[in-house]
Order: sequence, then structure tokens, then C-alpha cells
Amino acid sequence: MTQRTGREGSQQNAPNREELLQMGIRAARAGNQDAARIAFQQVLGQDKRNERAMMWMAKLAEKPAERRKWLERVLDVNPDNDAAREAIQRMAYKTSARENRVLLMFGMVVGVLIVLALVVILLAALSPKG
Repeated sequence: MTQRTGREGSQQNAPNREELLQMGIRAARAGNQDAARIAFQQVLGQDKRNERAMMWMAKLAEKPAERRKWLERVLDVNPDNDAAREAIQRMAYKTSARENRVLLMFGMVVGVLIVLALVVILLAALSPKG
């Protein structure tokens, strides 16, 4: 019986890419985002084009810009990835809807201010001078 030592032995015990990916998925589903990110980053360290790890990194992203970055990386690797494309489209729709709501509210405030200004002008014109 030969005993493995050094680097060869440590590589033997190290989880492979698929095991790391599954560990990350389990951690993410359990709510342990930090451990999940570490696992996915290790997968991406071994395989920079791993779509599944990038999609999970997008799901774990804390900010929309970071999420978009991961989704765009997925599309760089696989332009046919429908999930990534749809996620980017949803993000764009939400941003557009939010901007439209802001514009609508701004328009309503301006409209109310114009009506108030007209009322003040009319009251001033109709009030008796004396």
C-alpha cells in the first residue's frame, strides 16, 4: 500500500469542479451566501466559462450592476442562454418602469404647481383693490 503525500495527496482529497458547484448551490439554497460565493469563485477559478457558476453569482449579487455584469458574462460565454437574456430584459423593464413612475410623479407635481399658480394669479386679479 502506497501512501500519497504532498501535492498529489491534497489534490486527491480536494473537491472537483462539479462537487464545488453542488456545494455552492446547497449553500446558496440554505441562505449561506458567503460560502456559496466562495464555492462559485473557486469553480470560476478553475473554469472561467462555467455558465452555471456565473448564473448563481448573478443570483447572489447584492447590487443590480453586479447582477448585470454576471449575466452579461454568461451571454459572452453562451449568447443562446435564454435565462440570462430574460433576466437582463426583466432588469431593463424594472428600471424603465421605475423611471416612468418618477417622470409621472414629477409631471403631477408640476401640474399641481401650475394650477396653484393660476389660482393665486386669478385671486390676485379678482380681489378688490383698496
